[in-house]
Amino acid sequence: MKVDLRKPEFVMKLDRLGSFHQSKLSFLRSFIREFKDWDFQTKEFNLDNEGYGYAIYTVQNRHKQYSLICFSNYLDDSDRSDRVIATKWDASFVLFDGVPLKKDIERLQSNVPLQEQGRVSQKELCLSRANKSVRIFEHVVNSLSEGKQPDTKLLYDVGYLYRTTAVYGAGKFGLADRIKIQNRDEIKGPFRLEMMLVYLARQFTFDIVNHVAHHRCPEKAITLHDDIARNLGIGNSTGLGMAPFIVNHPALLNQWIIAKESALKAIRSIAFINEIEKNSFQNYLTLIQENIKYWKTDSEYQIKKNNQLLKDLENFQKYFNNLSLGEYFWNSVYQWVEKNTQAECCEFIVSLMMEVYPEIVEPLSYEMSINEEEYFDIDTSRPIYEISQLIENQYTWLLNINFDQKDNIFNFWYYSKNKQEPRLSDRFSEEGADLELPLAIARDIQNLYQELKLMDLKDDLGAYLIKSQQYRHILRRVLICEKLPYSEIQDNTISKSVIPVDMLRLKLSFFGATRFDPRSDRWVRITMYQGAPLMREINQSNDSWSYKKIA
Repeated sequence: MKVDLRKPEFVMKLDRLGSFHQSKLSFLRSFIREFKDWDFQTKEFNLDNEGYGYAIYTVQNRHKQYSLICFSNYLDDSDRSDRVIATKWDASFVLFDGVPLKKDIERLQSNVPLQEQGRVSQKELCLSRANKSVRIFEHVVNSLSEGKQPDTKLLYDVGYLYRTTAVYGAGKFGLADRIKIQNRDEIKGPFRLEMMLVYLARQFTFDIVNHVAHHRCPEKAITLHDDIARNLGIGNSTGLGMAPFIVNHPALLNQWIIAKESALKAIRSIAFINEIEKNSFQNYLTLIQENIKYWKTDSEYQIKKNNQLLKDLENFQKYFNNLSLGEYFWNSVYQWVEKNTQAECCEFIVSLMMEVYPEIVEPLSYEMSINEEEYFDIDTSRPIYEISQLIENQYTWLLNINFDQKDNIFNFWYYSKNKQEPRLSDRFSEEGADLELPLAIARDIQNLYQELKLMDLKDDLGAYLIKSQQYRHILRRVLICEKLPYSEIQDNTISKSVIPVDMLRLKLSFFGATRFDPRSDRWVRITMYQGAPLMREINQSNDSWSYKKIA
């Protein structure tokens, strides 16, 4: 039996992309697989009794070293904010290329805590900052200082001690440009260095509570139990700044999606499986259903999705319990799920199926990067009628959208003046539409199509581009989509009905985020590395940690 890839017009809708879950392909998991045989050490830990100062963690093998430098500073409660406009944080981090010297530490100590206001150098690779969850931090420190472990229910309801508010790389604020390091074998997978920074920052959050608790009461203090620490991740607050990335990198988006779709196709194509494989899937399913109860959110939107997920999983479990092994077992499972559950559950089951077959899925994680410059050139010799046909075939979904209707052009994307961060605003009640970013892909492709229709269809693209350059970037997207069919989100990103958090969810799922907690339709809190091995035990990881029971 031939199993096909799921069609782009099915996969690339925002309501489905916004229902993706972490999987074996997620970058933080592939980071641990890639680096588990490296040596992880605490190089320096120079914090005072209150936990202020700096610490250095190193990751090294025989040939290469990376260091995370963590700066912890006093922060008044009135200055604590997760918003991107914040200027002070409890902690700031920089990933250093190699091992820093004393002069590097002094230079960075004057700049890294300032984040955007400071400047770093080509020796630095990534930059981040984080704030405490003050209530949880103080509870843990107080408990440990009194010689007892903290209340795990309180801890696991939150899931972390600190949460980051940004992770920067690729040349920002003076950081090393991607081109400088892109040929290093160990970081060819997407976002390897960013995932390293977050993983090491998580270790810092454990070390600092142990340190402060000890100095608060040296006679009685104990350290946080490994099992408790392991069940804590590091939080993250993410806003609209992340959304344009997946629009601006269509070739890369294709690689992420095609990896997942290829894995699903291969699993559905397995003719026969055994009880061990079925039981393995059931084990993952059982564990994750138990962990879902820790997915806390006040968002009505997410509560509705979570409740529907639980309902669908209950129905799926009944179906699965009565399912006998047969030919193309997983294809039957997938077809039932697609037909009988919402997108949230369907994509959840897809992730679980992937867990059973590391030999199929893990190699695909090395195919998720791409040289985008290979798709940058435009073949101007191609006749205009070919491009018109491409649009008709690839973008059928947008050709009938009426962009004269206000609801279809309701929003516009722009950069904020102070932070140069992407924002989304109402075109008809707010100023700034004249500074609109080129993220209205559906509208602009339709406009390109209409312009091409006015040309002599036998002319080539060169003739069109001599006449107009306005939609050159859109023309490039059409040609990319011809070769890379999963490169385009098939939704109108400026409509009144767009839910921007779905764009964040898509990217964060590939990062490996869990416990999605939207605070509005424009920003979300998540947790990363919850359940992951601790730094000193990373070499023992078997990549099943994402589904460990939280208790």
